[in-house]
Amino acid sequence: MPDALIQHPFMSQSGLAASRDEDFVRAMLAFELALAETQEAEGAIPADVSRRMRSCLESHDFDPSAIAEGVASGGNAAIPFVKAGRAALPDDLKPYWHLGATSQDVVDSALMILLMPRLERLDALLARCRRAALPLMEAHARTPMVGRTLMQQALPITFGVKVAHWALGLEQARRRLATLAEPGLPVQFGGAVGVHSGWETLGLTVMDGLAERLGLSAPVLPWHTDRQPIHALSTAFDGAAGAAEKLALDVSLMTQTELGEVAEPAGKGMGESSSMPHKRNPVRCAMIRGACRQIHGHTTVILNATAQPLERGLGEWHAEWAPLLDSALLLEGALEQAAVLLEGLEVHGEAMQRNLTVTGGAIMAEPVTRLLTPHLGTEQAKALAAEAAEQARQQRVPYADALETLMTSRHGELSGEIGRADLEAATDPALYLGSSQAQVDRARAWLEDR
Repeated sequence: MPDALIQHPFMSQSGLAASRDEDFVRAMLAFELALAETQEAEGAIPADVSRRMRSCLESHDFDPSAIAEGVASGGNAAIPFVKAGRAALPDDLKPYWHLGATSQDVVDSALMILLMPRLERLDALLARCRRAALPLMEAHARTPMVGRTLMQQALPITFGVKVAHWALGLEQARRRLATLAEPGLPVQFGGAVGVHSGWETLGLTVMDGLAERLGLSAPVLPWHTDRQPIHALSTAFDGAAGAAEKLALDVSLMTQTELGEVAEPAGKGMGESSSMPHKRNPVRCAMIRGACRQIHGHTTVILNATAQPLERGLGEWHAEWAPLLDSALLLEGALEQAAVLLEGLEVHGEAMQRNLTVTGGAIMAEPVTRLLTPHLGTEQAKALAAEAAEQARQQRVPYADALETLMTSRHGELSGEIGRADLEAATDPALYLGSSQAQVDRARAWLEDR
């Protein structure tokens, strides 16, 4: 598979560099050495065993390709890894290697070890997005633009409140991930069937000490077929992906030539077309959405593997590994793009203003109807507001002018009750922004309370 051409570009390159086969082997080794240290501290194995074991194996050249070949016969990387480690130890240390552990303990814990730095990076990227969004939403708290529902023009909002919603989605995702990262992802240690067979109550003590040594959290019980930790992690990744994709989707729609309300940050070669020199494609948005769509698919795989049989999954556990790690790397890549996008987003307020007038003022038919209803009744008010909006669009005149003309010709009695200033206020999008400013203020307070 040409990973470097069709998969890796959507992922974080620094994340990829820290998630190689060699890194997974090192994570498995970290588990085994910490296990020996913990058992030695509890007096379960002779003194100095863990030090000698570490001295032998930290400098040992494990061969990832040979370990990979062994996966086909054992079903996971831990089995050939444990064999390779045991073979590298002197005979008197072999009995204490992998003592009381099972292959799932090694693989699950190694994955958690690999993912902890990725959670730290995701937190940093999401915080960077928040820092970029705050001044953007403040600068445009009063910049009117058209709000759209079902892809059609609806009523005015501000661009600032739109940014606030992007920021809230991303920050909610950050805080959700933080609840998993702050205590540490859970260590796995339960032995063959999850009850520390042969270790009695010392098994739980070793599990707790192992977690502390590895910088992971101690679960209530081993979670061999209780996949709630994986479910929580995967769905948190997916939630963050949804927030990033929402940002990218909105921005890409707003960059359409006919709208032109925003543009991605400029850069040499960014957005170029292979055949159309005039184009400036929203490539960052495409990269974000491409990564997030993959994450959604990976999440489905993991959700469908949540219920696992008896004391060890048969294929369900195995199906989790790649989607889980890939999701972290894809999300990291998407958020790298999202941070740059928010930091350099070009905002075209004049285009937003222009697009408010595309319908000839029809988007202001609701406030006009509210103005007219006490005088004409609901149905007549709606009809007059709609007809004036259509005339304004066809004749390319201000909505207030069209309204004034129709009112004078059909309802002259209103001239003394509804003046020109009333009409201009009712047809001015900047005066019909609802709670947009208050929402920006409220969002800012929440975002800054971190």
